[in-house]
Amino acid sequence: MNISKERRAMVTHNISFQSLVWAFFCLIQTIHFSQGFVAIRHNHGTKFVLSRISVPIYSTKSSESTDNNKSNGNQFDGSVEPTYGLYDVQEELITKRGVLEEKLMSRTHRPLEAHTPKVKGMGAGGGFGGGGKSSGNKSNAALKAEGKAHAKILQSEGVVRIDNVLSEDVVDELKRFVLSLREMATMEVSAGKADVRQRFADVLLRKNRCDLTIPLGHDIVYQSLNEILRKSAVGQTMSSLMGKDSTVYELSCLISDPGSDRQVVHPDTPCGSDDEQAVLYTCFVALQDVKMNMGPTVWIPNTHNVKSHKIFNDKEEDPVTHQSPKDHLLSTSPSVLGLLPKGSCAIFDSRLLHCGTANTSENDTRALFYFSIKHPKVSYPGNPASIRPALGGKMKLSMLDKELKLFEKGKACPTLDALAATLR
Repeated sequence: MNISKERRAMVTHNISFQSLVWAFFCLIQTIHFSQGFVAIRHNHGTKFVLSRISVPIYSTKSSESTDNNKSNGNQFDGSVEPTYGLYDVQEELITKRGVLEEKLMSRTHRPLEAHTPKVKGMGAGGGFGGGGKSSGNKSNAALKAEGKAHAKILQSEGVVRIDNVLSEDVVDELKRFVLSLREMATMEVSAGKADVRQRFADVLLRKNRCDLTIPLGHDIVYQSLNEILRKSAVGQTMSSLMGKDSTVYELSCLISDPGSDRQVVHPDTPCGSDDEQAVLYTCFVALQDVKMNMGPTVWIPNTHNVKSHKIFNDKEEDPVTHQSPKDHLLSTSPSVLGLLPKGSCAIFDSRLLHCGTANTSENDTRALFYFSIKHPKVSYPGNPASIRPALGGKMKLSMLDKELKLFEKGKACPTLDALAATLR
């Protein structure tokens, strides 16, 4: 099953038209690129399946209106033209539900505060530009101790903020890189020089929003990963939770422009048991200060458990209160906003309830560089990866640590460069 982090949202709401959408969905699952439809397939017989409709329905006639296609924020190749269909119906339902959820949750928000554990050997500012020693001056022992402290918060609350994981110069260069990469990728796809799946991952509510997969082979990508994973406590936090044999499951950048709508609350993966190990942890790194009108992520702490998921999936309206258990959960549970400073990050458990909010600014693009780390004992977490296809399952944390150490010394990164050479 696929449910997005700010990009693949669940349709779990009480709208009378939903039954019709579901029936239509079940019908077209049997269609394989015939009669102008894209086949929608899944491997999980769960309530989350409807949310996986995150691909457009295309007509087979060639498209010459590329400029119009760009203007509405869609990403697709130039050989097809979107036509109104199930995808559009779903997006309308999700947008309406998102507006309702915003009202339900409007009084529960507070900013996600940075977690700054007191660990011997840490600088006073806790990272790059923090006013004390930089992350680069921390000892491995200090980073490991800090990582364990962050891991405890993640296990208990499901989300933690770590400030200053990227230095200012690097984060500025990385944002310039991803925006330029998006422009190039859009042109390549529109011109038929690259398949859309080689450049963009599926994203729900795609208007003015994209999920841009990141290639290897660029110094700024290596430098950014080195600072995040080796010079801040992020790498040690991930290792503490998932082990050195865990793999990079996703490597991408979420970009939302002004006009992108609020998504519905969702988890990225289901929660089968309170005893099970988390399957994915995702790290969002802000490439600019994230302001309230730029569509910050909202998380509901302590909802990465069976009880919360059971309530969340209960949409039966109470005849007295006229509110479902799900809506009661959303309207009463404290939530936190990802108003992240530039260069800071939020790490969260994929089972945690969250969503991306609307970017209502006039001209502020919000970019979140991100990666997900998968537990080594999990084969498929139920969430299709936002990563260049050739990189899937090829990068362990232990390998990255060795390769990035070579990069820091000014040497070649043979394994990463070999992977980069396979990209199309």
